[in-house]
Amino acid sequence: MLRLFVVCCFIFINSLFANLLQETIDNAPEGAILKLPKGLYKGSIVINKPLSIIGKEEGVIIDGEGIGTVIQVNSPYVTIKNLIVQGSGDRHENLDAGIKITNSKQSEISNCIIRDSLFGIDVSMTNNSIISNNYITSKNLALGLRGDGLRLWYSNDNIITKNKLVKSRDMVVWYSHGNEISENFGEYNRYSLHFMYAGKNYVKNNIYQYNSVGIFFMYSKDTIAVGNVIKSSLGATGMGIGLKDVSNFTLKDNTVIYCAQGVYIDRSPFEPDTKNWIENNKILYNSEAVHFHSISENNVIKGNTILGNIEDIVNDSRGTKTDKNEIVGNYWDNYQGFDKNQDNIGDTPHRVYQYADQLWVYNPSVKFFYGSPVISLLSFLAKLAPFSEPIFLLQDEKPKLKL
Repeated sequence: MLRLFVVCCFIFINSLFANLLQETIDNAPEGAILKLPKGLYKGSIVINKPLSIIGKEEGVIIDGEGIGTVIQVNSPYVTIKNLIVQGSGDRHENLDAGIKITNSKQSEISNCIIRDSLFGIDVSMTNNSIISNNYITSKNLALGLRGDGLRLWYSNDNIITKNKLVKSRDMVVWYSHGNEISENFGEYNRYSLHFMYAGKNYVKNNIYQYNSVGIFFMYSKDTIAVGNVIKSSLGATGMGIGLKDVSNFTLKDNTVIYCAQGVYIDRSPFEPDTKNWIENNKILYNSEAVHFHSISENNVIKGNTILGNIEDIVNDSRGTKTDKNEIVGNYWDNYQGFDKNQDNIGDTPHRVYQYADQLWVYNPSVKFFYGSPVISLLSFLAKLAPFSEPIFLLQDEKPKLKL
């Protein structure tokens, strides 16, 4: 019976006006598969039952005509696939979106193009679902006025993979746990990936470039980020990876390159008797490799490559306790020491100091000249003959000499 309905439904849609799509959905039995041929269909559709809407060929467009949300899903076991979804409304208070899925489970949104939509895909209270291979871009608005390209809200154990977000605002994961976020691409957004009050998420092999911030973890714990590439975060405060009030985190095998701040650590780890592990990352050619803000101790910073940065360590707060972190076995390109027994471990520790007369570290106007010959000369002179006793920040007991 179901197979017969699918064939009949295809003929029905192909022969009538596209604005009858909602009526077809309403009349379809649970579990139906609606295969749409190429054409323009009227949006603002609502799905309240398990079913699938699949574009049979390229050029299947569902247009919201600038009003509200284009596709609203309020059911488990829904599949939306191979569609172009466009033309949502522009009301932030209503979270006008290309696709909004709520109170769902075991659903799938894949291989869709979502464009000219304030929010891209809004996922709320939805578990054990797949969001994959979608291209998402927002309306042509200023960065802060765009909606989020992909938003998870109280949604757990989902797979978010191989999506491409371009010229959106943020991808946010709030109050959502146990999600796998892998092989996504973000470009020209604000926060390519922003976590808040989220735990036990797995962030793997994503690429984020030309955003204000690559990945920012806030008020979260028990998360692993591995194999991600963050490059060219834009602006004087452009950030690769940020940690704020997070505990039991692992950052491993990531590459952070060409950012104003490579890794930003603020009051992390937050919970007592916990640690964060920052291991085997490549922190390359940033203005600041690692920036400490507020009290941040008990981080394990091990086996990283810190190369080509203007400042390796920056501490902008008194009492940050940077020396209370476990820092060992990193490669520092400005280490000045020897390896007499050739075991690839420096004979003396690598010690990092902060010089009080390096005003350009904290002055945004002067930061414009970072990397220029005059700043390089001033930095050299400050270290050669400092005006005051430098402040000891940290040391690596066993620095590597070779990569």
